[in-house]
Amino acid sequence: MTLPTGTPHPFTSVLKLFLFLFMLCVCAPGLTGTTPALANGLIEIAELLAHPEQYDHQDVVVTGKVMNVQLATNRQGQPAYGFLLQDQAGTLKVVSLGQLEVHEGDQVIVEGVFSRLRQVGRTVVYNEIKAISVKPMTRLNPDLVG
Repeated sequence: MTLPTGTPHPFTSVLKLFLFLFMLCVCAPGLTGTTPALANGLIEIAELLAHPEQYDHQDVVVTGKVMNVQLATNRQGQPAYGFLLQDQAGTLKVVSLGQLEVHEGDQVIVEGVFSRLRQVGRTVVYNEIKAISVKPMTRLNPDLVG
């Protein structure tokens, strides 16, 4: 197969994704020991929304854009946060304890435990990830992202 000069080979994007995941699993600083879900690979938000029962209470890794950031404090006085993780296919809620190190509009990779529903008093929250890790995509390895 011959491609015009300057046209990237279709294999290039697959190779970039593989290298990105490899770097994320093996070489990304600060992530060693905290990425059990990466063994299963990235999951699309559309897949989680289409089959929430399949991923209920499972470790997941998803990517998307940070929207509607909300900062809070839990009952013990610890900082907490929540935001919507959005891509072209849909939206999930992400919650976690600690300080949020990303900003509105950032593209991030989220690792955590997915819940198809969680009861909070009389309120039911659907399609939520309790995050273990939220990292901006650009901080992981700019040469391999995009």
